[in-house]
Amino acid sequence: MAHQLANVKVSRDTERWEAEVKAEVPADVLEKYRTEALKEMQASATLDGFRPGKAPIERIIAVYGESTILKHAAEHAIQHELPELLAKESLLAIESPHVSIEEPKAGSPLPFSARVALLPKVELPDYKKIAARQNEQKEEITVSDDEHKDALVHLRRERFRVEKMETGTEPQKAAEESRSAEEKDLPALDDAFVQSLGYENTATFSDMLRTNIKTEKERHAKEKKRAAILDELVKGATISYPALLREYELDDMEAHIKDDLMRIGRTFDEYIAEVKKTREELRSDWKDAADKRARTRLILSEIARTEKLDADPTELAHELEHAKKHYSSASPEVLRTNIAHALRNEAVLRFLESQ
Repeated sequence: MAHQLANVKVSRDTERWEAEVKAEVPADVLEKYRTEALKEMQASATLDGFRPGKAPIERIIAVYGESTILKHAAEHAIQHELPELLAKESLLAIESPHVSIEEPKAGSPLPFSARVALLPKVELPDYKKIAARQNEQKEEITVSDDEHKDALVHLRRERFRVEKMETGTEPQKAAEESRSAEEKDLPALDDAFVQSLGYENTATFSDMLRTNIKTEKERHAKEKKRAAILDELVKGATISYPALLREYELDDMEAHIKDDLMRIGRTFDEYIAEVKKTREELRSDWKDAADKRARTRLILSEIARTEKLDADPTELAHELEHAKKHYSSASPEVLRTNIAHALRNEAVLRFLESQ
């Protein structure tokens, strides 16, 4: 169905990946929507002396006033006509347009403007080739004797710190003494020590520690490989997206910092005072990181769409039930969406690792 708007002007902001629409609802079209708005208001009105929905039109006009009726008419007109205009102009929006309207007047056209955040456009490089090239770079993961020894000494220092605190030393002083203590003064790594940690003997504990160090190094190497693949994809992709997606990333980054601060008993205001920056200055500093995050999300989403990758339903159901127990006050729909996106992204990363 064609729109009924007049004096339409459409401009595209390719930098912000938005479009601005300026148009008018003709007077006769606005009058048609006024009639529809009146009927809707009449159907829902409950006025003294009349059964619900049975008050005459004249009474509706007298009670609500022409200004209110015209505002309803204007809302109806834009809700119906703007989508038709966007479709005709091939403007695909990712959220409801931000609309500004003038005060509607009976018998006059209604000018309005709308700002539309456009659907991102993603042109991927040869992601399979990029992933395969990165995957060819193999790294043998081993644990050296020095790494093993350093980990053992670290555990002994931790035990030293805890024992100091248990005897009444202040936590900060205990930590300082632990760091400065000579190795010979640290608790001995004997069977009694490891048995207090739940292990049978020092040999069993030593083997477990070496295995854990290797597992952690393998995890780190995997994350490093994934980051290298994504970095190359971000550099090779051609992406246009609306500024609001970067704002979403900035909001998410800010929320994570606030959560981290709350866990250690600090506030965001204390943090920005310490770093001597305003909230706006911090968000400005984060813009490049937010841009990279937004581009990475779009790349993962586009690969998932192209390769038809999605979250495993069984895994999604399991993770959702687990999350509900830990975040009982959170919206199940929001939890499901976030978990589904995370699992889908994981599926994409595994796909890239398999190339």
